[in-house]
Amino acid sequence: MTKVDVLLGLQWGDEGKGKIVDVLTPNYNVVARFQGGPNAGHSLEFNKIKHVLHTIPSGIFHTESINIIGNGVVVDPVIFANEIESLRKLGVEPTKNLLISKKAHLIVPSHRELDAASEAAKGKEKIGSTLKGIGPTYMDKTGRNGLRVGDILHPNFKDKYLQLKNKHKQVLKQYDYNPDIEQHETAWFKGIETIREFALIDSEYEVNRYINENKKILAEGAQGSLLDIDFGSYPFVTSSNTVCAGACIGLGIAPSKIGQVFGIFKTYCTRVGSGPFPTELEDEVGQKLRDEGNEYGSTTGRPRRCGWLDLVALKYTVMINGITSLIMTKADVLDTFKTIKIATAYRIDGQETEIYPFDTNAEIEPIYKEFKGWETSLTNIKSEKDFPTELLDYIKFIESETGVPVTIVSVGPDRDATIIRK
Repeated sequence: MTKVDVLLGLQWGDEGKGKIVDVLTPNYNVVARFQGGPNAGHSLEFNKIKHVLHTIPSGIFHTESINIIGNGVVVDPVIFANEIESLRKLGVEPTKNLLISKKAHLIVPSHRELDAASEAAKGKEKIGSTLKGIGPTYMDKTGRNGLRVGDILHPNFKDKYLQLKNKHKQVLKQYDYNPDIEQHETAWFKGIETIREFALIDSEYEVNRYINENKKILAEGAQGSLLDIDFGSYPFVTSSNTVCAGACIGLGIAPSKIGQVFGIFKTYCTRVGSGPFPTELEDEVGQKLRDEGNEYGSTTGRPRRCGWLDLVALKYTVMINGITSLIMTKADVLDTFKTIKIATAYRIDGQETEIYPFDTNAEIEPIYKEFKGWETSLTNIKSEKDFPTELLDYIKFIESETGVPVTIVSVGPDRDATIIRK
């Protein structure tokens, strides 16, 4: 019996998961998203075209692979319908290989309004939400008020929708917020009709059937481990479990069925929105990282905050996820840096520590180790034997500190700019 491999981000998201899933998909029969929603923006580049997926698994361009939107995902019908239309324009017919869990929750128009009202009420304390309605949808899920994909098959679906909308309107009144929710409903119900075109499945049964049939399955995470609702830099986190354990909950598989765990990290760190970021560089070096790495959100377009690699945080997420294989992306972004730094410890209240703290809002001073930059272009490199010595030293240091091998190095955004290490 095969096991389910898991691929997830080890930082604050935007590590390059979409590209790597696309690269690995030929090795798998099934790719399944297990959490998050359209706040994810998974970018893939091939044939000189850039594609951004928000809800649909990144294996969709491989027609021989089955793609599943799992029960842990939240789905916005409008964004989903737009994604489907974009795929069809590219000649991809997703109804052939995309399945949707009946237990996935639906984002309704009033969820987005609740998100906006909640963020506005927080003022300077705002989380930095993408305002896609993700948080309120997960709140309704845990509050047992949510609408699920399977509900669209019921004759009283519209009544259930109206009941939820009216409940939200009462909450919005408390915020003194009175948006025109109805203006979004035509597009929303049209999106529901698009969802009806797909096979709606009991995904926990389907995934376990595939396991029993020895199909190779890759579980695709969204966001990053430092945004996990339990283990991230709370409260500046997302609303789901982005760590490996989330794959069990978000797909209905037992922990004993987890196989390889691939952890993706950038050669540096980025973060979107508010929240602590110990190695952040608010100077010309940070701006250079942003420009060289094109660090602007694929979902929001917002400039990302940039800083050096944080090994304290990386070792923490490697531990929590049980990472068996590391994947390093955006190595090429550091091509022109003379000196590169890695934070190996923190100084908090005068004490040096390598433990990721409970209070991530504390005054944290990173302690750095410096490395000589490779100062050469990696873009056209096709083999590890052509890596500059300085890059190999950088990789070896990360491997020795984490105890996990770096098995893939990405040296550019295109599908082909991916070096598999022996």
